[in-house]
Amino acid sequence: MFEAYLNGERVGEDYMTPGWTPYDSRIETLTYDVTDLLEPKQNVIGLVLGEGWYAGRMMRKTEVYPLALPEVIAQLEVTYTDGSSETVVTDRRWRACTEGPIRFSGIYDGEVYDAKKELPGWSEPGYDDASWRGVTATPVGTKVRLTPKRHHPVRATEELESVHVNRLGPGRFVFDLGQNIVGWPRLRTPCETGSPITIRYAEMLNADGSLYTENYRGAKSTDRYVPATDGVTDWSPSFTFHGFRYVEISGVPEDAEPQLGWVSGVVLHSDFDKTGSFVSSHGKLNQLQSNITWGQRGNYLDIPTDCPQRDERLGWTGDAQVFCPTSLFNYDVHSFWASWLESVRQEQSPAGLVPNVVPNTLPGDGGSPGWGDVAVVGPWEVYVRTGDTRILDENYELMARWTKAYENQAKEYIVQRPGYGDWLQPYPETKNSRSDTPLDLIATAYFGRCAQLMSRAAAALGRHSEADAYAELHQNVKRAFSKEFFDADGRLATKHETQTGYLLALAFDLLDSSQREPAVKSLVALIDQAGGHLRTGFLGTPLLAPQLDSLGRSDLAYQILFKETYPSWFYSINQGATTMWERWNSYSHDDGFGNAGMNSFNHYAYGAIGQWMYERVAGLAPDPSCPGYKHFFIQPNPGGPLTSAAASLDTPYGRASCGWEEQGDRLLIVAVVPPNTTATFLPPSVDGKLSKVRLVSGAELSSSDGGATFLLTPGRHEIVAD
Repeated sequence: MFEAYLNGERVGEDYMTPGWTPYDSRIETLTYDVTDLLEPKQNVIGLVLGEGWYAGRMMRKTEVYPLALPEVIAQLEVTYTDGSSETVVTDRRWRACTEGPIRFSGIYDGEVYDAKKELPGWSEPGYDDASWRGVTATPVGTKVRLTPKRHHPVRATEELESVHVNRLGPGRFVFDLGQNIVGWPRLRTPCETGSPITIRYAEMLNADGSLYTENYRGAKSTDRYVPATDGVTDWSPSFTFHGFRYVEISGVPEDAEPQLGWVSGVVLHSDFDKTGSFVSSHGKLNQLQSNITWGQRGNYLDIPTDCPQRDERLGWTGDAQVFCPTSLFNYDVHSFWASWLESVRQEQSPAGLVPNVVPNTLPGDGGSPGWGDVAVVGPWEVYVRTGDTRILDENYELMARWTKAYENQAKEYIVQRPGYGDWLQPYPETKNSRSDTPLDLIATAYFGRCAQLMSRAAAALGRHSEADAYAELHQNVKRAFSKEFFDADGRLATKHETQTGYLLALAFDLLDSSQREPAVKSLVALIDQAGGHLRTGFLGTPLLAPQLDSLGRSDLAYQILFKETYPSWFYSINQGATTMWERWNSYSHDDGFGNAGMNSFNHYAYGAIGQWMYERVAGLAPDPSCPGYKHFFIQPNPGGPLTSAAASLDTPYGRASCGWEEQGDRLLIVAVVPPNTTATFLPPSVDGKLSKVRLVSGAELSSSDGGATFLLTPGRHEIVAD
């Protein structure tokens, strides 16, 4: 990683640059306009390097430093007023030193900064670099492409003040930001010359108020600042990031009285714009939405990671796959996904398998069902929500090769492939974190899903013969799946019946028509046996509410969503969660912390419920047949304890919104349709019957199907449903 300076001034506002890509295939470049920083006569370019992803133990899997040396390539292009130009490049004439103030930096382990070693004026004209050494210049590999960064760089987007401070001992204090974040602290603490200040981090506290750090595993996640003079610091690290809510500082003068202003939290993530909003009449549901968005911000730091705090922080493909639709609603992550999918393409194996993490740092080719399927699901979901056919076109080969890998492994359309299963299913009878749902059922279900989406993607690109072939492939998988895993009565024939087994079959259209109704009854029975709770992991949970809703059981979907007890979304909120957790019970007031070996308090996968909240609770949903919200659905679905809900989205055509509010015996629905688009309004039903609707304001309501649906033209519409 690098920071660039020109004549003593920092260039740009970006951090963790240039970002993380498969470095043996592609390195992203950044371009800055530095005209205002140039001087007429002499100019100096300075570069600070950190080990980053490339040269640290995140990729190298070892404590030995340095296994790889940080390297940099840069050039300054100057165009003069007379039309002539000059280019300054990094070459053997540059000089370097390793005696600056940053003594160590690592993504997992933090940063050590010794202010006594600062080099005043080092990147300004006139600095004496006679003691510096020469550099080694090496050519860029012929297989490595240097390409402009195609999505938002990481930036500091917010700064949170501490809300509480607690003294643990002389000169040792814990600050609470009130929110689990990703980034680093800004320190403004009193300090004494040469007396190091140590900064440690945690997402949670032990009962005695000390930091709970066991879940960080091998990540030291510790910064150290050595002051050069007595006074007050104003410092943040540069080449690391932490996942934390709590900051412990030690080493400040023992007689100092702590002030909240000593520590604030700088929030880092890829600097995408907020596009979606959701709000309801229920405080905990609003907190859930807050937890979802904070989880996304923290884990969308240049790539989509699973967690931001422990010795992992990898681009797990399964987490990204299930969360994709929710992510595209909350923020403008179109280019973010386009960039990461390019990395997925570059990491795909010759056999078509996609690694379980991208960029890949794990042995083998991966290929876990539900994980590598991001190769097909990701491009399709981005297309549906943006209307960008390029995302399908440039990823079509990736999608086809992944689907072909299933087909090549299948025997009579049944796929046997190892994987992570329905990861972290609660109460598994097998006592296995990979769940009770058989791996071959999951693999075959996703094979069918990929064939189905490939047919749609091919049709969208005008590849009609391929669309037909993939549709036939889906039918073949469907016949094999329904025979292999279900009996004639529509019941799972596997050793263990699971909610996820039924959900995959129903959601991916893999059952014969005669099997569907009994399968729905069996799914509902399993939910009833669980006391109205979910029993789903990473793959089943995103399907649960949407499927129950589509099957006419939105009442049950609401019941599950609003559960307060374990396992449920509100359970973690009741334990104090401010982000999504990896486990439904990562912590409880009664039982304390879960297994520290796998216990992240910032893990967005279960935030996939957001999609149902936006598209059905509030009622603002895309139409895959008219992608990019050229046409969309207004389909509010009141239920549970809610008396109101609303969602808005900045679409390519402008802001669209849908909100509803109970007003006595009637429902007021307000919808906004942007210019050059249309929407279809689906009136909510009461006791299985469509509501009667009338227009309060807006364009005339028109229906061609007896009031089952209404066409809405651009503008604001107020509708009353009785």
